Amino acid sequence: MELGLRGKVVMVSGGSRGIGRAIAMGYAEEGCRLSICGRGLPALEETAQAMKACEVELLTVSTDLADPRGAERFVQTTLDRYGRIDVLVNNVGGSRHGVLEVLSEQDWREVYELNFFSTLRMARLVVPIMKRQGGGRIINIASIWGREAGGAMTYNASKAAVISLSKSLARELAPHNILVNSVAPGSTLFPGGSWDRRQRENPAQIAQFIKDELPLGRFGRPEEVAAVVVFLASQQASLVTGACVTVDGCQSRSLI
Repeated sequence: MELGLRGKVVMVSGGSRGIGRAIAMGYAEEGCRLSICGRGLPALEETAQAMKACEVELLTVSTDLADPRGAERFVQTTLDRYGRIDVLVNNVGGSRHGVLEVLSEQDWREVYELNFFSTLRMARLVVPIMKRQGGGRIINIASIWGREAGGAMTYNASKAAVISLSKSLARELAPHNILVNSVAPGSTLFPGGSWDRRQRENPAQIAQFIKDELPLGRFGRPEEVAAVVVFLASQQASLVTGACVTVDGCQSRSLI
């Protein structure tokens, strides 16, 4: 299927590992011009090396989007290189584990800064650019734990806020032909990720988790999430905005 994305300028935050890297690779395979950021330069360089086979233009920016100046630099560097921004994928995220009495207010602030405010900040920076261009796409990577109970409470609450923000932005920006959606992955396995670590530490426990919680009998793969994210930026998704698309192999229980 021709997705009509060749030559589009796509920004992917957290694009050097895991789901973000798979998303960046997915857009590269469609012939997009890419700008990806991450906090670690070695991982960015490794991703850039892996993308060489796609023969696409790539910009890598080592920055921290929890810092407003880092977000501004990512957007401005991309604009300086390409002159436009067609698609923004907000993928950075993290959590703090613990019960209410243990988690400090600073713990909450740090998770919200990374998961929610980085998403809001990036949207605020690119929306004026997209308005001038006559349209664009914003895709925010949330989680099934933003849709229902589960996971760390800091992660739950902040990802729920991302889903809510995405819906509100979609309604506000529709008259400007800017489509906004969120994607909610389930448990996804990739090298160096949290599930990879847990599986190595306690394989029996994870095997039971898979049996009890994952109807397909396996974890999701980053490429399976990426395929949906790439589709949402395509011509074929021109009527999809304000949606939260679950990619979890029926792991979650929510009816909506």
